[in-house]
Amino acid sequence: MLRDEEKEGVYKAIENRRDVRSFLSTPIPDEKLQKLLEAAHHAPSVGFMQPWNFIIVTNEETKEKLAWAADKEKRALAIHYEDKQEKESKFLSLKVQGLKEAPVTICITCDPTKGGSHVLGRNSIPETDILSTACAIQNMWLAAYAEGLAMGWVSFYKKNDVRDILGIPPHVEPIALLSIGYTEDYPEKPILESANWEKRRMLDSLIFNEKWDGNQHS
Repeated sequence: MLRDEEKEGVYKAIENRRDVRSFLSTPIPDEKLQKLLEAAHHAPSVGFMQPWNFIIVTNEETKEKLAWAADKEKRALAIHYEDKQEKESKFLSLKVQGLKEAPVTICITCDPTKGGSHVLGRNSIPETDILSTACAIQNMWLAAYAEGLAMGWVSFYKKNDVRDILGIPPHVEPIALLSIGYTEDYPEKPILESANWEKRRMLDSLIFNEKWDGNQHS
């Protein structure tokens, strides 16, 4: 069982974890990076299939290519706001990735073939391999906070672009590009909340008792 101060540390990490976009070029010590990878590898996985792999990228040219892929997709997504000029302008002004600035980028992948064709508990819900990979990402994020590092999850890219850049086989899914490094600009609130892009919903409005309530209020 955890002591009270240890429990407080767990909840503090959960509440203060942030998606960061600004990084220093300061190198990350190998031992700290190893701790993040170990934390991710200790995530729960359905059928203990451990579907993840970790591609560590420090090469500047490769990071430039990944940043190009993210920026290309960001501009493509801006089209969705073309009827709302103010929203489009705000979207394009948001810094959505720090791939070039961060000293390390990690691509976490999901290999659906791990564990064979009959992974325990996966027959009914095939997507549990991706859900398991998401748990590994969250573990890494919390470990980064504990180690005084910042992390940003880049979600703007075409999977085939990332496959081509990193040589990922066609059957393997690139789930996340994670920028990792030190920062001098650790936000008190989530970036999109501070930018008035979205607000945190009230928890009470998301809780239903016994069955789904169609009269949900935001």
